[in-house]
Amino acid sequence: MMLRPGVYLQNRYEVLEQVGSGGMSEVYKAKCHKLNRLVAIKVLKEEFSSDSGFVSKFKMEAQAAARLSHPNIVNVYDVIDEGKIHYIVMELIEGVTLKGYIARKEKLEIKESIGIAIQVAQGIAAAHEQNIVHRDIKPQNVIISMDGKVKVTDFGIARGVSTQTLTSAAMGSVHYISPEQARGGYSDARSDIYSLGITMYEMVTGRVPYEGENTVAIALAHLEEAMVPPRVYNPEIPVGLERIILK
Repeated sequence: MMLRPGVYLQNRYEVLEQVGSGGMSEVYKAKCHKLNRLVAIKVLKEEFSSDSGFVSKFKMEAQAAARLSHPNIVNVYDVIDEGKIHYIVMELIEGVTLKGYIARKEKLEIKESIGIAIQVAQGIAAAHEQNIVHRDIKPQNVIISMDGKVKVTDFGIARGVSTQTLTSAAMGSVHYISPEQARGGYSDARSDIYSLGITMYEMVTGRVPYEGENTVAIALAHLEEAMVPPRVYNPEIPVGLERIILK
């Protein structure tokens, strides 16, 4: 179910254009006429909206994310049900994903990588202090705004996905998941730190440490294979930074 430009939600949010699409949701740019500001609206896809268990999980997680207020986390303003439409109203960040940024530059400078990693880590730390685990840290979920601020997005939406482990929607995530998540086991704050490590590896080498034919092969690699040290691909990486990534 696509929202057309010009449609109003809650008599207040005017849909301007679709700006993205993920495994579970469509994202639109909209104008909030009440506060006269631009926002992003993430709408749950139709195939998930009819699953009441999924919807309640989606809402619970979004409400948890709405409690987080930190400069390195995309703010969640509201969680709304309108008939069959379930959506989250969020801060609109004009910028690029870290994934797109790495692709454009092939790999990032060491200093820049460290600066981005610190900002992501600060956002994750703020969430962990509130007992919120992201569970899907990857460069696709990190946005670099036009003015260079780094923000983590999709907090809490990830937990809904982990129930359908390793479906095609999880394909993008399987390169970054921790061994305990690959096993389908319990995941906690440490899982996010592992995924941040993989994200840092990709920033400085331009590649992910584990590749495979399919999701299962990649997941197994996280469990069984030793990681090729990042300095093999980029000798400019300081030894100290390599140690941090490998840890």
